[in-house]
Amino acid sequence: MASYDLIPRMIPYMDRHLVFPLLEFLSLNKIYPNHDLLKAKYELLAKTNMVDFISELYKQIHATDEVPSEFASKRQEVLQTLENLQTEAQKVLDIIENPEVIAALRQDKLQNLHFLKEKYGLTDEMVNTLYQFGQFQYNCGNYGGASDMLYHFRVLSTDHELNLSALWGKLASDILDLNWDAALEEVQKLRETIDSKSFASPLHQLQQRTWFIHWSIFVFFNHPKGRDSIIDVFFNPSYINTIQTSCPWILRYLTTAVVTNKRRKNILKDLIKIIQQESYEYRDPITEFIESLYVKFDFEGAQHKLKECEEVLSNDFFLVATKMEFIENARYLISETYCRIHLKIDIGGLSQTLNLGQEEGEKWIVNLIRDTRVDAKIDFKENTVIMNQNHTSIYQQVIERTKGLSFRSQVLASAIEKCEALQSSNAIDSIVE
Repeated sequence: MASYDLIPRMIPYMDRHLVFPLLEFLSLNKIYPNHDLLKAKYELLAKTNMVDFISELYKQIHATDEVPSEFASKRQEVLQTLENLQTEAQKVLDIIENPEVIAALRQDKLQNLHFLKEKYGLTDEMVNTLYQFGQFQYNCGNYGGASDMLYHFRVLSTDHELNLSALWGKLASDILDLNWDAALEEVQKLRETIDSKSFASPLHQLQQRTWFIHWSIFVFFNHPKGRDSIIDVFFNPSYINTIQTSCPWILRYLTTAVVTNKRRKNILKDLIKIIQQESYEYRDPITEFIESLYVKFDFEGAQHKLKECEEVLSNDFFLVATKMEFIENARYLISETYCRIHLKIDIGGLSQTLNLGQEEGEKWIVNLIRDTRVDAKIDFKENTVIMNQNHTSIYQQVIERTKGLSFRSQVLASAIEKCEALQSSNAIDSIVE
């Protein structure tokens, strides 16, 4: 399933630390040769401060217990820098963690900074030390410590560019620390910043949104409320445009979120339209399943695509946990659509379409009718389902449409009266003047 692997497409929009868990997943699933993945991990982390881990990778790649001497010198250098930065950062932490200081601080950053400078001798350089220490810890793989330092930095700093960088850094740290509640908060803050910030060019803002989309997927498919959030965010016109322009492969994740979220079925029509628009640019079994079912009404095609979806979901880092839920809900969508366009349904045929055995299929269809309260009867002798079509009479249709027309006429008449009254009022005012 390497042909459906999206990681090579996503890597350019991710920080190297965020890429590492993706490579680990590929190693476990054996999608690529293990030696190639070891080299990829080594090249990925070679420029970080994770010296001990890099040394282990070097040993595995070269099948040796010896490592070049440069590793030892780099390790010593990292430890020395870490100690120096910790000492400098602690001076700032001693000030801002003082109970008296905490009680005196206000919402206004400038006011707080002025107060700390005057009373405690805090300088901009000391504040920036928190950023440097957080960044250095992040490069060492200490993501919890990095998140704390970047948080303290953002509380004090008035530097907009460094604050934005710290926001990205804290989001990555919370993701890698598996702190999903904090990560969701950072996603919301980052989105607000990107949407409200004035960028040098529209292209720069497009790039920021593209990076945001890729990073946020970590959170959206791990936080309990994530799949609601991904629908709310990605269906925003600005982000749909970004997906269509820069990263159409994200439709796989958006489609999965919609299919696995029964409460958001109302958004399905919009999704179908977008999948159709982008089908020439990107398609995979998950988007093709929706296309087969709702555009072509090809139930046999949808059945084959659903089998392929199982493979794709099993080999996707972000979606592997949604596999069973996706298959269950996809079968529900197939059944619902099938029942809409058939009066008499062969249970054996529908079971085959759902990739279920005869007995399992019967249970599924019985549960479907019971749960959805569809007006249908099961004929166990003929092994069929009879759908009762409740057509609205032509007279009732005329009455309903007349009611709608009458209401719109009243609204229009009211608007005309208000307009005439306003014009009359303006005419009287002009005469008086």
